[in-house]
Amino acid sequence: MPSSTISSKGQITIPKEIREALRVDSGDRIQFVVTAAGVVELRPETVDVLDLVGILEPARGRTATVEEMNDAVRNSAVKAFKKSCTR
Repeated sequence: MPSSTISSKGQITIPKEIREALRVDSGDRIQFVVTAAGVVELRPETVDVLDLVGILEPARGRTATVEEMNDAVRNSAVKAFKKSCTR
């Protein structure tokens, strides 16, 4: 089982086989999550764009046109502006 030593600054070096398993490299960010059982999990915060392939389902039914999307954004901005003026 890989292990590491904590430096005087509280830093550790993640062993190579763990970095490879997480598919992380220098400059990548890692999240430390403590579970209810007290187990610490390492989770990569950075994701390769190719890992995102297939996470969304194709649109079903009618899709919005660019004009409809622009109208929705415009209406939302106007609504937010009016709300900010009434405070």
